Amino acid sequence: MSRQQLISWFFYLNLALIATLLGYKAYLNFFEQDFTSDHATQVNAIETMLAERETYRFAVLGNINNSVGIFERKIIPRLNREGYDFVISAGNAVASGGEDKYRALFGTLNYLEMPYLLTFGPHEESRLGGFRFYDHFGPYHFSFAAGKSRFTFLDSTGTTDFGWQTRWLKEVLAPAHEPNQFLFSAHPLYPVDRSGLFGLKDNDDYHLEHPARQTFTRLIEQAGVDAVFSSQVPLFDRQQHGDTDYIVTGGAGGLVLNDAESYHHFVSVSVDGETVQINEQRLDIGQHPVWRTLESLWFFIYSLFYVSYLNFILIVSTFIAIALWLHNRIFTDQDYYPDFDIDPDAGTGTPLRVAMFTNNYLPFIGGVPISIERLKRGLTELDNSVLIVAPRYPQQSDEEADVLRLAPLLPLGRHKEFRLANIFSWRLLKRVRAFAPQVIHVHHPFWVGRAGQLLGRLLRVPVIYTYHTRLEHYAHYVPLPGPLFRNLISHALVKRFANGCDAVIVPTSSAEEYLRIIGVKQPVFVQPTGIEYARFAGADSAALDTLRQRYRLEGKRVLISISRLSKEKNIDFMLDGLVLLRDNSTHDFHLLLLGEGNEHERLQARIEALGLSEYVTLVGAVPPDEVASYCHLAELFVFASRSETQGMVVLEAMAVGLPVVVIRSSGIEDIVQHGANGYKTAPDPQAWSQRIDTLLSDDALKARMSGQASGSAAEHRIEKFASQVLRVYRHVIEARRKKRAD
Repeated sequence: MSRQQLISWFFYLNLALIATLLGYKAYLNFFEQDFTSDHATQVNAIETMLAERETYRFAVLGNINNSVGIFERKIIPRLNREGYDFVISAGNAVASGGEDKYRALFGTLNYLEMPYLLTFGPHEESRLGGFRFYDHFGPYHFSFAAGKSRFTFLDSTGTTDFGWQTRWLKEVLAPAHEPNQFLFSAHPLYPVDRSGLFGLKDNDDYHLEHPARQTFTRLIEQAGVDAVFSSQVPLFDRQQHGDTDYIVTGGAGGLVLNDAESYHHFVSVSVDGETVQINEQRLDIGQHPVWRTLESLWFFIYSLFYVSYLNFILIVSTFIAIALWLHNRIFTDQDYYPDFDIDPDAGTGTPLRVAMFTNNYLPFIGGVPISIERLKRGLTELDNSVLIVAPRYPQQSDEEADVLRLAPLLPLGRHKEFRLANIFSWRLLKRVRAFAPQVIHVHHPFWVGRAGQLLGRLLRVPVIYTYHTRLEHYAHYVPLPGPLFRNLISHALVKRFANGCDAVIVPTSSAEEYLRIIGVKQPVFVQPTGIEYARFAGADSAALDTLRQRYRLEGKRVLISISRLSKEKNIDFMLDGLVLLRDNSTHDFHLLLLGEGNEHERLQARIEALGLSEYVTLVGAVPPDEVASYCHLAELFVFASRSETQGMVVLEAMAVGLPVVVIRSSGIEDIVQHGANGYKTAPDPQAWSQRIDTLLSDDALKARMSGQASGSAAEHRIEKFASQVLRVYRHVIEARRKKRAD
């Protein structure tokens, strides 16, 4: 494996790791079994435990802060070993109120072999953690009696209104039936000496600064509460006001200074009847103060990474991926020019086997099926073998030597003219594999075209895509919001599909420009679709006479257009322009509109409503070999579609020698030379109809444009088209061979 390949694999491995960790993170947050109202379970366990007991012992800890090094590894084993009955956090058990912190704390608390309760503090409330605390543990303030003791928890953060808590506390403490009472408030209710705490020295929000504080302390001391426990400050402090002890304990795992004032500790509370003993339990790590400080700092950092290791790994992996990407961008030579070492004429004279995949094909009449049929004919005349994979239509046999017809799954379209082929047929894989194509040529970026692309990967042969259709103009066929498909999905679909092929063929330079704009990186070859120039150039006079009589065209200035009768072909624009031509011109014209589609009935009704019945005939579908005769009846070819990638019917009309009048658009822009072989106008019915009138009024101009139109069409003969596409095939085959050799 080369160094470049190794870097690429490492890059994608990092991306895979990031995706896996993100998925795991999502699993932890959304799919892992949740814990809810945990305090209800813990309170029930404590009540049951103390129901018949007067002697018990519990531990109080403050500022756990998701600690691993101190709380999980040192304090919890000691509590389990010394047989405490239960544990109470005096606040700040989590480093913050994030979901990952709560889940990490829950995992740590499971190491305890006894019940536990948490006081709601500022860390529990931070980062919108209040609702998580409520869901996972329970209310922010609560009180319960167990045996001969009462335990009361305040919400000192103010999340619960202090006025409401004052009213509640009066009701809780007033009866005083229990001889022992303990209260917990994360914020101290009296100031403490913080002179040795440096950064916390000037911080005045460590204790409860609210008018309710005085009311709380008065009620507490009147009720004879034995002790009030708080956290918030990383030290131990004990004060007595009245008969109540006020204990501050903040050394259960958070960052401490490891000096005489600030160190790791917890509080032990022993109850024997009405006798309560409160003792500080200092954790003597037994190291030099410098090492204690360093280890304390390390435990702090370690605890952060312990609870956030997924985030840490994600960040590191992301930066590694970015570094590798930058390495490739900076240190890998980029060659933006085509590879001129590839010889597209390599293997000339050796026939190729080409499999073409299309969503529609003859007898369905349309630009794509006709283009495919012509390419197939040109390739076979050059001794190449072609297999076409296409839908089967009604009254059609499956047995065709060079066409694999796939059974339809369901018809689509208003008149069910489209067939959704069964690409899951085993016959498809069997027939294509037996054909052993050297190139797969796909003509649509979805369904049958997608099947061709996947088979190309399976058989390890190059895949070429011809961009025939501007999908954004077909939003009305898709069961999605029009703007969503037109402005986003259609372009993303073409881009993704084209970049998954070895090369793309486009009929015009404007189509190539579009593909580059949307982000197609693969090689693009501009190759206009070929036309049967010789067949269109000649005419059968007898056939022409028959058609004139059929449509009563004697003395008429005949116009012709060829288009599927569907919304994207802009037929309504033509009708509006013809109304203006009728009203502002002296010419007795008649338009023959060849083509069929789901808009036929509506358009016929509109023709009648506009009074154009004597001027426009919807001819319907015409066999391809009769189209030339219809064109020879006319003087001009008119067209209004803006959804073409080439406008092959325009070229065919030019082959007959017809000047054209069209609207400027992609595909059309490349083949119509304004003022030479026709006119291009803005999408303005008035301007469009005026150009038609100009040509009908000037025979010399019309004759000059007729000759130039015929000359332009001659450059697109089917023989030249097939030869050029064959060179594209050989180019991608040689590029694939060269890439494997490298």
